[in-house]
Amino acid sequence: MIAWNASKRASLHALAATLLLGSGAVRAQGSGPIEPARLSRIVKVLAADELMGRAPGGPGEEKTLEYLIHQFKEVGLEPAGENGGWTQKVPLVRFQMGDTVTLKLTTGGKTASLRQGQEVMVNTQRPVERVKIDKAPLVFVGYGVSAAERGWDDFKRADLRGKIAVFLINDPDFEAQEGEPVRGKFGGQAATYYARWTYKYEEAARRGALGALIVHETPGAGYGWSTITAGHGQSFDIVRAQPDKEKVLMQGWIQRDAAVALFARSGLDFEKLKAEARKASFEPVPLKGASLSADYSLTHTRADSHNVMGRLPGAQRPGESIMYGAHWDAYGLGPADASGDKVRHGAVDDAIGVAGMIEIARAFQQGPRPARSILFAAWTAEEPGLLGSEYYGAHPLQPLETLVANLTMDVLQTAGPSRDVVLVGQGQNELEDALAKAAERQGRTVTPDAKPERGLFYRADHFSLARRGVPVLLLMGLGGGQELVNGGREAGDRWVADYTARCYHQPCDKWSADWDLRGAAQDVQLLYEIGRELASTDRWPEWKQGSEFKAVRERSAAARK
Repeated sequence: MIAWNASKRASLHALAATLLLGSGAVRAQGSGPIEPARLSRIVKVLAADELMGRAPGGPGEEKTLEYLIHQFKEVGLEPAGENGGWTQKVPLVRFQMGDTVTLKLTTGGKTASLRQGQEVMVNTQRPVERVKIDKAPLVFVGYGVSAAERGWDDFKRADLRGKIAVFLINDPDFEAQEGEPVRGKFGGQAATYYARWTYKYEEAARRGALGALIVHETPGAGYGWSTITAGHGQSFDIVRAQPDKEKVLMQGWIQRDAAVALFARSGLDFEKLKAEARKASFEPVPLKGASLSADYSLTHTRADSHNVMGRLPGAQRPGESIMYGAHWDAYGLGPADASGDKVRHGAVDDAIGVAGMIEIARAFQQGPRPARSILFAAWTAEEPGLLGSEYYGAHPLQPLETLVANLTMDVLQTAGPSRDVVLVGQGQNELEDALAKAAERQGRTVTPDAKPERGLFYRADHFSLARRGVPVLLLMGLGGGQELVNGGREAGDRWVADYTARCYHQPCDKWSADWDLRGAAQDVQLLYEIGRELASTDRWPEWKQGSEFKAVRERSAAARK
């Protein structure tokens, strides 16, 4: 439990008390008990300068936690954290690469340097002082996918110990042509988890590889090289019991042109091998005569943070729970923008999701006590890699086997009511059917994610529960422009484009009196209704056939009988 002194508590309560109700005071049709004005008021507090951008472990964390705990108490929740308290400590490690990174590639007896940030971008997430690799062999493993439910194994029992595994980004069918057997076996243009860089690093570690390099291609990655280098050698992870088994010694990316040249010097045609990797018969290919050496220093420092957890106990089956989640953290302080603002306020990402969760808790308290329990999780450290939710997934405070569903909000649009809601992760589980029914009651429809190749389904906190089998549903305003009542789809797309280009992770992601939160309130209401229905029944939503998480959930089926 966090200890708060009286002066800090009084100052934050004074801040909240002085804030006016925000825009959108008129309740949206179909928003039920979710009021736009209260959403606005909560966001205004969380995005205020006094919270200093809400960086995990940063100077604004203590005030942020105090405010969240105060809100949880005010809406009548019980503590659901550790030792009867409101929080769960999340032990984090900050890694920083040294200024000098020496990387050398040897092919055909000739050695050439690779420039960090130019041809390659590597990092290490093991708590070591120095990384030194001497001429490690390289092995091309195609897309690096092992998916029994799809009859796919790129590794064929290859021994990767002491070697650098070289991966293609995305799924084996991402570039599949008409008539190729792999076409449609994965998600096509809709990425599965096997497409994600995180999966590829994890698979390399599971197979004992020394390191992992992913070939960067913008269409498959969903972002350019500048995104790869944006961390400037800094990364975060949770404290792990066995980091040498869970993390490779070196992981990172190699530019496509550099990879093509590397393959050519090993007598291999990169494009031909890409085509071969789209076949189920593909086997790993050693890059003959090629090896990689690395030498760089690394600092690692502990930076603990906290999840905030609240609970509304169920009246009949309290051991079965529906969880709502959103992340409280943002990017803290950074370079000043043109106006001199250094605070990256994180208003839309994701103070508005936290506000929605608090208002859902208020709505539950105003109604009859549900049969099942309702959990509320304000996660830390989403921005550096879903770390707060990942820590909870590895150290749950309630059994995951009897967690009915996780319903997550991460970015909600601020441009007014809409005629539809965007679904991220179409085809995954039965919760999307519940979303369609709830939207229909509002006179709205469901629109699939406009760009499923970006893999947004795997890039928010619900995923930490999904990978452990818990059915999940994500509302994310970046999934595509909604069809706004005022301006249609064009106006919705314009909102997404403007927000992502100007304000995403920047100081201008701040609260505005000009917001129209009636559409956000409608979306929050959808998740409230879905959770309320699940909490009053004995139904267990299932993953759909073909989901990579179905088998994980089925392994714990006995706990739900």
